[in-house]
Amino acid sequence: MSDGSTANPAPLGLSGFALTTLVLSSFNAGLLSGQGVPVVLGLAAFYGGLAQLVAGILEYFKANTFGYVAFFTYGAFWEWFYLTVAFFPSSLPYVSIVLWAFGIFTFVMWIGTFRANAALFVVFLLLWITFFLLAAGAATAGGYMGILTALAAWYAAFAQVLAEMWGKLAGAFLGPSLVKPKK
Repeated sequence: MSDGSTANPAPLGLSGFALTTLVLSSFNAGLLSGQGVPVVLGLAAFYGGLAQLVAGILEYFKANTFGYVAFFTYGAFWEWFYLTVAFFPSSLPYVSIVLWAFGIFTFVMWIGTFRANAALFVVFLLLWITFFLLAAGAATAGGYMGILTALAAWYAAFAQVLAEMWGKLAGAFLGPSLVKPKK
C-alpha cells in the first residue's frame, strides 16, 4: 500500500511499545504473577527495545526528529529495563529515579504532541502519568494507567496503518492536532 517511498516506521515502534507496556503493566497492576517476568524481559529486549530502536533509526532517515527521539529513547529505556532486571536485580530499589527522569522527558515530549494528532497526544499524556505513578511507588495504579497507555498506543499505530491503506477517511481516526501545524 505504498507509493514507492519508504514505509512509515511509527506503527512498528508504537506496536512494540504497546505490547511490551501492556504485558509489564499487567504485572504492575497485579493481574499476572511475578513468575512470568522472563516473558516481560524477552519483550523488553526485542519487541519493546529493538523494534523501537529500529523505528527510531528509520524515523531519523525520514527526517522526523520527534519520532527519532521518541522511539530511540523509549527503545533504549526497554533495553535498560531488560539489563537492569535480568542482571542487576539488587538495583531495583533505585529504579524510581530513572522513572522520574523518564516521566519528565515524556512530559516534555507530550508538549511536542500538541502539533501532532490527538492519538499521540493521548498516548504521551497517559505515559507521563504512568511514569510518575510508578516513580511514586503506586505500582497498581501505574499498572492500570500503563494498560490504558498501551491501548492508546495500539490505537495510534493501527490508525496510522489504516490511514495509509484506506486514505484520508481512515486518517480521521487519528484526530486533529491541538495546535495548527507550522506552514
